[in-house]
Amino acid sequence: MKLHPLIEDAYRVLEGKELSRDELLALAGEIHGEDLLDLISLANKVRRKFAPQWSRCSIVNARSGRCGEDCRFCAQSGHHHSEIETYPLLEPEKVLAAARKVHAEGVRTFGYVTSGRGWLKPDGDFIKILDTMDLLHRELPDMYLCVSLGILGEECVRLLAEHHVRRYNMNLQTAPGKYGELVATSHSITEKLETIRLLKKYGIANCTGGIFGLGETWEDRIDLALAVRELDVEGSPLNILLPIPGTPLEGRPIVSPADAAKAFALFRLANPAKTLKFCAGRETVMSDFQGLLMLSGLNALMTGGYLTTRGRDVAADKRLLRQLEDF
Repeated sequence: MKLHPLIEDAYRVLEGKELSRDELLALAGEIHGEDLLDLISLANKVRRKFAPQWSRCSIVNARSGRCGEDCRFCAQSGHHHSEIETYPLLEPEKVLAAARKVHAEGVRTFGYVTSGRGWLKPDGDFIKILDTMDLLHRELPDMYLCVSLGILGEECVRLLAEHHVRRYNMNLQTAPGKYGELVATSHSITEKLETIRLLKKYGIANCTGGIFGLGETWEDRIDLALAVRELDVEGSPLNILLPIPGTPLEGRPIVSPADAAKAFALFRLANPAKTLKFCAGRETVMSDFQGLLMLSGLNALMTGGYLTTRGRDVAADKRLLRQLEDF
């Protein structure tokens, strides 16, 4: 059977050519059913050519809940009434114990994540974070350290660079034009973009992605993929929303596996050489389809748990990536 003409034309990505917004939107609108498997196959071929290395990362929720921001999707916002565990900043030794656990399973990228708006200037908690980074670097020198602390001022970015932080997670969550609908009052997308620019200035790589299932359109999904392309970040964590009771989005319908596969495939066609990482929603809402979805252009996964939800066993994810190498 012949390929759909839009997919046939998209094969030029394998030659290093770039797809336009209109071309990506046409694929999103017209590719369904059996043609979707052809699109997934193309995305996997692009992944194999430009980003063939499979990888895993793990995170620790180093400060949970009681956040003053009003992100509508987030269980950690103090504006919502989700039933999650809350606690202040973890002591460095507890973070080291979490890092040692995944390090023993072969994970070499470790993310340190805190709830809250961020730090424009360093304070006592920020100094504790720097001490934690020093401890991790000293005890696990081969661990690639990533942090996610929210919006930062320049002095804080400079200090992170001096304390062995290699990468920073700053998710856009959705298309820049839609951001204000998800974070109504507390901060702007401009502040996030400025933080990303500061991180680049100090040589810290960026991990910037988003969430599917927030109520966005296909145009929003394409615009997120193109915003990531324009920022030229190191990679993108991609999440499927698990609507959490107590948040404003608790009644959102779950993204279908077919739509998730299409979104991942289009993200890969827009960003051929980047690390695209399947994070939240993999083991929960997409459990029976996670192997297929990993073959939709992704080349990394987050293992061992997320901020407020449990993940899959680290050893099981290691076996999954070994099996995917045959594809």
